Amino acid sequence: MPACVDAVRGGKVPRMTADVVPLSTDPMTEAEVAGLQALLDGPHAAERQRTREALLGLDLAQADSLPRDDYRDLVLQWCREVAKTGSGAQSFPKQYGGADDPGGRVAGFQTLGHGDLSLLVKVGVQFGLFGGSVHRLGTEKHHAAYLRDIGTLDLPGSFGMSESGHGSDVRSIRTQARYDAAAQEFVLHTPDDDARKDWIGNLARHARMAVVFAQLDVAGEQRGVHAFLVPVRDEQGELVEGVEVEDCGDKMGLQGVDNGRLRLSAVRVPRDALLDRFAQVSADGEYTSPIASPGARFFSMIGALVEGRICIAGAGLSVARNALTTAVRWGERRRQFGSGLDMDTPLMDYLTHQRRLLPKVAASYALQAAHDHLTAEYVAVLQEPGGERQRQLESLAAGLKAYCTWHMVGAVQDSRECCGGKGYLAENRFAAWRADSDVFVTFEGDNTVLLQLVAKTLLGEYASQFEDLDAVGMARHLTTRGVSRLLDRFTAPTPQLRDPSWQAAALTFREDRLVDSLARRLRRLVKDEGVDPLRALSLCQDHALAAANAHVERVVHGQFSQQVVESDLAVLPALRDLWTLSVIEKDRAWWLEHGFFDTDASKSVPTEVNALCGELRPHALALVEGFGIPDGLLRAPIAVAEQNGGAGTD
Repeated sequence: MPACVDAVRGGKVPRMTADVVPLSTDPMTEAEVAGLQALLDGPHAAERQRTREALLGLDLAQADSLPRDDYRDLVLQWCREVAKTGSGAQSFPKQYGGADDPGGRVAGFQTLGHGDLSLLVKVGVQFGLFGGSVHRLGTEKHHAAYLRDIGTLDLPGSFGMSESGHGSDVRSIRTQARYDAAAQEFVLHTPDDDARKDWIGNLARHARMAVVFAQLDVAGEQRGVHAFLVPVRDEQGELVEGVEVEDCGDKMGLQGVDNGRLRLSAVRVPRDALLDRFAQVSADGEYTSPIASPGARFFSMIGALVEGRICIAGAGLSVARNALTTAVRWGERRRQFGSGLDMDTPLMDYLTHQRRLLPKVAASYALQAAHDHLTAEYVAVLQEPGGERQRQLESLAAGLKAYCTWHMVGAVQDSRECCGGKGYLAENRFAAWRADSDVFVTFEGDNTVLLQLVAKTLLGEYASQFEDLDAVGMARHLTTRGVSRLLDRFTAPTPQLRDPSWQAAALTFREDRLVDSLARRLRRLVKDEGVDPLRALSLCQDHALAAANAHVERVVHGQFSQQVVESDLAVLPALRDLWTLSVIEKDRAWWLEHGFFDTDASKSVPTEVNALCGELRPHALALVEGFGIPDGLLRAPIAVAEQNGGAGTD
């Protein structure tokens, strides 16, 4: 691995390699647009279409002016309609009403992001978090008793992991679960307000049962975090004795989701209430587990729930597409600052408009390729769990969830601004998309915390040693190992900005250099300077996030490049190049500082981004039509093709 590079000197960097064929300016045919949608729909196109049709069958507009509780009840009705299609139970075993199709469930969930986001979250909590916990953490007795009713929504449920005093730090939650051997029951208790379960979806109004994560105590010995099934309401909707529920109240968005807080006062549940895939407690109180290491057992349990992060990453991509479709359609129709009385210059003809929207359109295609790869890896790991492949899956799920949802935030904001005053009108949906999706960056794991998890995995050969190490242990471990150094000299490849192999070399160089220097920096702080390990990690957080982000971008480029090679869609190479060069442009100072290219090459990157925007501009509308969002789901008047845009400025 290189520590520095010989700068490329002299000569003008070419715009493209010799084998790049410029895009045609002719409009895309209907078949080509259909090909784009087929590419994005991927192997689960039928499930995506079924979800679109189910959403179109709902009157989503009726929720726009309802009082909060009425809206929540309406979302429950919608959720029942989704359940009737079989979509909710898609990943459950066939004998319990499912289809054994976790990949199809992920695709269907992502497509729900084109509808009402409260419905999306309600579906995610009921079938993904609650049902997924029973499915992935429970055993056959739990599947037989509950999965069918969960899949039909005859048993509404919730998921109680986060606590008021412990959000991302799941290992430190304080809800107690003591086993009473005499009664063969677990006693669950909330010792104080910091241990109160918080932000529990479905809880405030509808759930009858909750999966509750608690610290297990068996015969006075602490066994760590485990999951339990706890009834919270009876069939008449009355709270169970010892259960206290408080409504979280109004939120920034997602008012159709009944988030609640949960306190348990010595609530007793039978021994079978323990979801016991990874640990069992016998009738007489003997604790056993097929996984000897407490740390490995905890991470196996959490890893079994990785689907949530995969789903939120996909939902973020859908929200971004909603906004980008609206902005590009409006940009094609809106005329301003033209010459004469006609004012006939479309907004999309302006480079500033192209610059704000087209790289994000390109990112939507690139990130979907990576998300499809992530989903396929998830399905494969379900067949053969454990080992390095599962570790890499969990890392990529964390990284893509963060990257995709931050992409979503930027796409919604830029799209709103590109629609001017029209974008500020509630009827054009930007307010709802922004308010309802903003929480995506913090639930299923705060994005900043997730990228630190990615960085931990990126420490290469050390990753397998970290199962039982907390952050302090990881830093100490680095001080006892030799840390590889990059080679002193490296000759950088000649910059060919549209050559995917050069792009891959640039992204790989940055990732390797950041990971290597992160490891050396931790070692130096702890071993040479005597800094406390936790403090050392804190001092390196910016470095860790940069390394994690670089890793995600390298993976996305690799997956999208592979898709480009396998497809005959002529527009894809330009989309790959635009996304990649936009990434390099944002961080080109880093490559310049580390000698990967010189100032001439650096100056050529924004020039090439401009050129690619110009080449893709004739296809902007076709590219967002390829997202496959029906007007009935978009519901933004400025995005409906038959309406006419006015003249003047917003």
